[in-house]
Amino acid sequence: MTNAVDLARDLIRAPSVTPDDGTAMDVLAAALEKLGFACTRYPFGEVDNLYARLGTEGPVLAFAGHTDVVPTGDEASWTRAPFSGDLKDGILWGRGAADMKGAIAAFAAAVGQYKAEQGDPPGSIAFLITGDEEGPALDGTVRLMEAVHAAGERFDQVLVGEPTNPNHLGETIKIGRRGSLNGVITVTGRQGHVAYPELAANPVPVLLQLLDRLLTRELDTGAPHFQPSNLEVTSVDVGNTAHNVIPGKATAQFNIRFNTAHKGDDLKRWIEDEAKAVGLGYAGKIDLNLAVTGEAFLSKPGGFVTLLQDAAEAETGRRPALTTGGGTSDARFIRNYAPVCEFGLVGATMHQIDERVPAADIDTLTRIYARVIAGFFAGTGK
Repeated sequence: MTNAVDLARDLIRAPSVTPDDGTAMDVLAAALEKLGFACTRYPFGEVDNLYARLGTEGPVLAFAGHTDVVPTGDEASWTRAPFSGDLKDGILWGRGAADMKGAIAAFAAAVGQYKAEQGDPPGSIAFLITGDEEGPALDGTVRLMEAVHAAGERFDQVLVGEPTNPNHLGETIKIGRRGSLNGVITVTGRQGHVAYPELAANPVPVLLQLLDRLLTRELDTGAPHFQPSNLEVTSVDVGNTAHNVIPGKATAQFNIRFNTAHKGDDLKRWIEDEAKAVGLGYAGKIDLNLAVTGEAFLSKPGGFVTLLQDAAEAETGRRPALTTGGGTSDARFIRNYAPVCEFGLVGATMHQIDERVPAADIDTLTRIYARVIAGFFAGTGK
């Protein structure tokens, strides 16, 4: 049987800062092959991805995750070296311990536990592992899902091992995610002297007017399982240090996190219409760069989600709440192919200096995952 904590330590010791794999995929593939998985690598650009499958028949339960991690920051500020995988006083230290090498190791160990108790599953178990979740997310899950789908792979349920719990294992399951739209507004005018405004075209008031129109609209009051959508301006830049010069250009950037009351394209059209209205009669121009990086989605509660809740409650004494908060994840790409939900470790230290998790949490998560695997193939997760 695979030891989850030992495998997590080996994975942490592979310095896989996006897009450098740092041998993490090799470590995981070796562990999965010992469990009987057939492993296939899917490199795209600088990114390595892994697809592994145990079994040839349905139903298929898949675990999705990423071995890439964010940069360490100031390594001298770490209590223990970020890629040491140190285990001290029951705490596993290292970049990726929480997000999300610990969960990957736990699911691999859970498969081993299931096989030791019940043999090969009456169906298949798959791993969908990317090295590009923390980066641009262009050559990871998006392309991996396209490739395996083109090869005929189908999944009845996908579980993503993101660190969904805020403080204690068993608190929350993500059954959806908000969508995300990034926007950049560039207003180009004509530079001039402040004493002769008729000879210039000031872009600043135009930019401010457009931002005001965007900010004063209440996007919604929430949606089932979702908080209200929000638009946040993250930067306003002119780059002008002179008091007596009307600048020639002004820019702003913003992000909208939206719920299932909206589609990304609808929001883009709204922003474009507001820009046209503000730009009427303006001597300059307004350019928009709008990118929807993920649509909002909600997975149906019940079935597999209830199975996951039951398993977590049995091992932790807590019944996880069903949530959609937080940022985006690769679940937004998987949801186009199969039902998907997310459950992993506590994320309190993810992306921070001294990222760490209790080793006992990894062992508990392994037992939760093993219950989920057993329940899925027993038919209670349908």
